[in-house]
Amino acid sequence: MGSTQFGNFNDFCRDSTLPVCNLFVSNNQPPNEAFNGCALHGIELSHGRYLSNLGSIILAFISIIVSLFLLLRSDRKRAAVGRREMQIFLLGFIVIEICEIFSVGGFPLDPAVRKGFSAVHVAAITATCWILFLNALVGYQLLDDGTPASIGLIIASALVLFIGTGYIALDTAFDWTGEFATTAAEKYRNIALYVLYQLFPLVCLVAFYVLEAVLVIRILGELRPMIYLTAAALLFAIGQIFEYVISVHLCTASHHKINGALFETLFTLLAVTTVWTFWSSITEDDWPMPMAPGGGYR
Repeated sequence: MGSTQFGNFNDFCRDSTLPVCNLFVSNNQPPNEAFNGCALHGIELSHGRYLSNLGSIILAFISIIVSLFLLLRSDRKRAAVGRREMQIFLLGFIVIEICEIFSVGGFPLDPAVRKGFSAVHVAAITATCWILFLNALVGYQLLDDGTPASIGLIIASALVLFIGTGYIALDTAFDWTGEFATTAAEKYRNIALYVLYQLFPLVCLVAFYVLEAVLVIRILGELRPMIYLTAAALLFAIGQIFEYVISVHLCTASHHKINGALFETLFTLLAVTTVWTFWSSITEDDWPMPMAPGGGYR
C-alpha cells in the first residue's frame, strides 16, 4: 500500500493557484514553479519577467476598496449587534486581499519576499475564517457584543492562530528548524499546514453557516435572511470550484493567460459582500423578538 496523501498539496499545486504552494519552492526556482500544472505567463515584462495574474491583482484591489466601504457602512449602524466584530472580519479580509496581490498576483518579486507574503496570506485566511465563526457566536449574546471582553477575545484568539500558522508557514518556507522540512519524494507535503489552511477554515465556515441558520430560523423565526446566507455559501463554493477544479483547464484553454484564481477572487468578494448583507439584514430593528439587557438577542 502506498503512503497516505493526507497533508499533501501536490495535486492542489498542480491544478490551482494557492499561496501555500509558494512555500515549497526553493529560492533559485522561478515563481511559477510553485504551480506545476499550468503556470501563468500573463504580461511579459523586461528581462524575462512576467506580471502573471493581472486580473487577480485588479480584483483584489477592488476587494480592498469594497471592504473599506463596507467597514465604513458598518460603523454607521451604531445599534447593530456585532458591529465591531463584523468590522474585525472585514479587516481580516483586507489583509488577505493585500497579500493575494503579492502572493498569487504574479508580481516579479524576490522569492523570499513572495514567500513572506504567502505565509502571511495563509495565516490571514486561517485567522479570518476563525473570526467569521466567532461572528456567528456573537448573535447568541454569550458575551455582550462590542465590549472589551468580546472584542478582546476575538482579537486575541485570532492573533494566536495568525502567529501560530504564520510561524509554521515561514518555517516551511525558510526551513529555520527543519521541523517542517519536505523531502524530494514529498515536496508538497505538510500536515500542519494542511490542517490549519485546508481543514480548519472549512470547519469554521460550515459552523458559521449552521449557527447562523439556527439563529435565523429558530430564534428570529424568519426565512428571508437565509436567502443571503445561502447565496453567500453558494458564491464561495463556486469560487472554490474555479480555484480547485476549473483553474488548470482555464489556464490551458487561454494559453497560460488566465486561470481560476481570477474567478475565485471575484466570487469570494461577492460572498463576503453577501455575508455583510446577511448580517445587516438580521440587525434591523423591526424583528419581533425580545432583547437582552444592554441590547442584542436573548
